[in-house]
Amino acid sequence: MQYFIEVIIPISLPQTFTYKVSEAEFTFIEVGMRIAVPFGKNKFYTGLVADKHHNPPTLYEAKEIHQIIDEKAIVTNTQLEHWKWIASYYMCSIGEVYRCALPSALQLESETIISAKKEVVSKEDLSDDEYLIVEALEQQTALKINEVASILNKKKILPVIQSLLSKNIISLQEEMVEEYKPKLVRYVRLYPEFSSPEKLEELLLMLKNAQKQKNLVLSYFQLNATQRKPISVKELADFSGTSSTIIKALIDKGIFEEYHLQHDRISFEEADGNSIVLNPAQEKALSQIQDVLKKKEVCLLHGVTASGKTEVYFKLIEEFVAKGQQVLYLLPEIALTTQLVSRLVKHFGNKVAVFHSKYSNNERVEVWNQVLENSDKAQIVIGARSALFLPFQNLGLIVVDEEHEQTFKQVDPAPRYHARDASIILAHYHKAKVILGSATPSLETYFNAQSGKYGFVELTERFGNAVLPEIQLVDLKDSYFRKKMTGHFSQDLIDAMTEALYNGEQIILFQNRRGYAPVLECMTCGHIPQCPQCDVSLTYHKFKNQLRCHYCGHSIAKPTNCHACSSIDLTSKGFGTEQIELELASLFPTKNIKRMDQDTTRGKYSFERLIDSFKNREIDILVGTQMLAKGLDFDNVSLVGILNADSMLYFPDFRAFERSYQLMTQVAGRAGRSDKKGKVIIQTYNPLHNTIQHVTNNDYEGMYKEQLFERHIYKYPPYFKLIRLTLKHKDFEKLKEGAMWLYQVLKQQFDIPVLGPEEPPVSKIRNEYIRTILIKIPQEKHLGNTKKTIQKILNSFDAISQYRAIKVSINVDVS
Repeated sequence: MQYFIEVIIPISLPQTFTYKVSEAEFTFIEVGMRIAVPFGKNKFYTGLVADKHHNPPTLYEAKEIHQIIDEKAIVTNTQLEHWKWIASYYMCSIGEVYRCALPSALQLESETIISAKKEVVSKEDLSDDEYLIVEALEQQTALKINEVASILNKKKILPVIQSLLSKNIISLQEEMVEEYKPKLVRYVRLYPEFSSPEKLEELLLMLKNAQKQKNLVLSYFQLNATQRKPISVKELADFSGTSSTIIKALIDKGIFEEYHLQHDRISFEEADGNSIVLNPAQEKALSQIQDVLKKKEVCLLHGVTASGKTEVYFKLIEEFVAKGQQVLYLLPEIALTTQLVSRLVKHFGNKVAVFHSKYSNNERVEVWNQVLENSDKAQIVIGARSALFLPFQNLGLIVVDEEHEQTFKQVDPAPRYHARDASIILAHYHKAKVILGSATPSLETYFNAQSGKYGFVELTERFGNAVLPEIQLVDLKDSYFRKKMTGHFSQDLIDAMTEALYNGEQIILFQNRRGYAPVLECMTCGHIPQCPQCDVSLTYHKFKNQLRCHYCGHSIAKPTNCHACSSIDLTSKGFGTEQIELELASLFPTKNIKRMDQDTTRGKYSFERLIDSFKNREIDILVGTQMLAKGLDFDNVSLVGILNADSMLYFPDFRAFERSYQLMTQVAGRAGRSDKKGKVIIQTYNPLHNTIQHVTNNDYEGMYKEQLFERHIYKYPPYFKLIRLTLKHKDFEKLKEGAMWLYQVLKQQFDIPVLGPEEPPVSKIRNEYIRTILIKIPQEKHLGNTKKTIQKILNSFDAISQYRAIKVSINVDVS
């Protein structure tokens, strides 16, 4: 009998691959284990076992596996089921889902580079092949696997490399080794023979001339008496105020013994034991949610900004944690996790684990293992959308906070999944419950709640005595006409800011564009510097004194004269957060002004630093992009200014009005979150615009009805599902021709709206031209069959030789 396993490989191929194993391997291997497998001529990948069987593949000869990496499965069966659903629903391969889901430290590949070890090698006991490789490495520092193959003129070179590795002559830079290394902490303890009082006296006498060493030993006893736990080298050095060299001297003398213990990279303190007290409105919402969850899997909690939704979640989480179940808390923005983690830890202590991309590879592997082992340290997992892929064993509840946020949708690379929708499916597999929370729910979610698909609970009043902020509109046309503008600030906004600062309150200003100015224009000939690789103008960044493309990162120094006519009369048009920050510095020179956008929050802890110093009232005015709009909670903010509301409204997107409403309402919700009434000033050229009126009157229902009516007429979600095909190629004519062919075939096959092929607003990025085709699928049409037909058409498109080079990406449920 033959033994085979099905392996998922982390590349975008639509199927799994069959490999041959021995009987012993077949019995040892479990589904969900990682296996190093050869793929192609000389590449190795970390595959994942998806199945075991006895059927040889018909189309190719099954290769043997390279090695088994795990001793037990690191991916659960439920996870595999969920991955298959994501692959089929979002029209991508299971390999792409696997690559996205597993932390990269657990995925090993073989673009392997070989380098020689530093030691001198004796060449006597080397075979001819080994000798050739060692010779080559003396000439150059590193070789790639394929270069070794050409030196030896052989295909099978791995045995030679393995042999050199075992002789410790070479090292691999991207070897098939575990990238994850546990964190080890150095500890010291006194050798056991010094534990008796007589020996101790001897020891102190022995050290009477080495005063510092004697003091260190005494400090060790002091620490040991106060805390009954191992003492780390760092702790001892800090406590005694000595350097680690003195500790090393005592280790060398055989007085202290050094040992290492494995530590979690991230661990939190114990809970402070304070229980959360809900107000009557929150109590009512909580009991309604509990009733709804008995009948339905999903419940939408629609609560106004600062109504205390988080406290309601905490109470629900308490229930599930008490039952010993795991809880997943999803947030749209890493900036939000920092603030919420401290609140969760305060309440739940060391049961909280955090998982998102700002954490290092090793930290993410630790959280993965804790969740897999159902450890107490990871009963509550909080994270951005990638936390959805963790190997939960006993998931009871998923909380999706700020569920309307577009950042829950992955844009690139595949899988282009939406974390909110994928989490509902994940909960279904685990028989868990889902809470979706937002002050401004997305139209689709609210539609599902109204039609009875989801449960629905409302929280209409703010927590404590806080009242909704007063919203004032400032007509920019009128202000400019009356010469009442200072830079980009209306007189009303400056007056309100001066008053707030005089009262010792803080201010948030919102401008949804980073950089200094989006355009630098020559006043003589009108020339605007463009990105050579993309179809956009370069944004001016004053702090770095450069022009930069926000799509491909191309940058040039700020020109002193026009590239077209050499005139020196250059001026900037439009404004971004940098310009606002500089204008504020001249208006309020004594105040501390900071900026929060992608440029200032690149580091791992940059969010924490900004948010903490704002919370501690060290910053007076915070200027930022949409990061500010995401559920942050500051009790001393009394004024929020939106500097230009129109830039969001006139964006070429069917969700532009909905998004503008959500963004403005969310930003406005940062004001007056304690007992002082907040104020919001919105500067706009169009104060009578319906969406801005809805924001002013806090009328979600009105915005929802108006948008729903338009979506129905123009065939958009929630009435139609959208699939967007994006085609990219460096040759404009070939792309145009290929996109037209694809459009015509789709049009012939379907009796549903197919729009395109059109150029998007930015029609060229990184030297690739772009065309998009939009397919609208009505509710009554079978979604699965439509997707199968689209996939067949794409396969035949790929089979045409002149179109094969055109990249096609599929985006299901366009956000």
